[in-house]
Amino acid sequence: MSATLMRAKYRVIGFDVLPARLREHRRAGGTAAPSGAEVGRRARVIVTSLPSAQALLDAASEFGALPRSPRIVIETSTLPIDVKEQARDIMRASRTTLLDCPLSGTGAQARAKDLVVYASGDRAAYRRVIPVLNGFSRSHHYLGAFGAGSTMKFVANLLVAIHNVAAAEALVLAMKAGLDPALAFHAIADGAGSSRMLQVRGPSMVEGDYSNANMKLDVWQKDMAIIADFARRLGSPTPLFTATGPLYTAAVAMGLGAQDTGAVCAVLEDMAGVHRKPRRTRT
Repeated sequence: MSATLMRAKYRVIGFDVLPARLREHRRAGGTAAPSGAEVGRRARVIVTSLPSAQALLDAASEFGALPRSPRIVIETSTLPIDVKEQARDIMRASRTTLLDCPLSGTGAQARAKDLVVYASGDRAAYRRVIPVLNGFSRSHHYLGAFGAGSTMKFVANLLVAIHNVAAAEALVLAMKAGLDPALAFHAIADGAGSSRMLQVRGPSMVEGDYSNANMKLDVWQKDMAIIADFARRLGSPTPLFTATGPLYTAAVAMGLGAQDTGAVCAVLEDMAGVHRKPRRTRT
């Protein structure tokens, strides 16, 4: 997202706990900050993409301790809504407005500016950051009061979980029946049975190579748990989503936790007794 914003002629100052990410940011033309607080001091609009609830609350505490100055935080992580509400309340101390803006799209889609933003929160603040959203996303939707963006993300990710497994199940059936997986993929993708997940993850399923992870299984399980808890608290049945859970868990148990979620295809291949040539691994 930072590289995309720089291509859109924004000056971007960034921080990451991983030094390698800071080096990449500098090589792309960005300015590296020594801390999240420094980003908050120097930028009026901040984009956060964080891996855990604690990381968001830590960032909120840093921003909340800054001198009182109007700033807007576009929070793009997939986290429980109550955690984002806590962060929003902490940031108010420094006149910082937090917008709940999770994303639909993979890392590869982010690099191609193919993200969709589900925005919610203060509408006036949302309107002020529309140029920034346009700078790193393909489209954005304002969904209402704070938390509505995350609610929409949970709904969207429920479909992602199901469609990903459905794509793998279809390709494994094709292989079990003796069809060439590459030909099957192209034929399905051109017909009514296609889906965005088939298009995004079908090629890696065809190759049997999940090392180029756009969404790691370990991280995806965090998202799955959030969605399951959200649906459970609402009392909304999710039979298809629930059925996918054991397959993702099995993929992690096979040692594929650091690989892409498309690796559920490997689980289904084992269940079907489909034995292909050794899967290629990038080095």
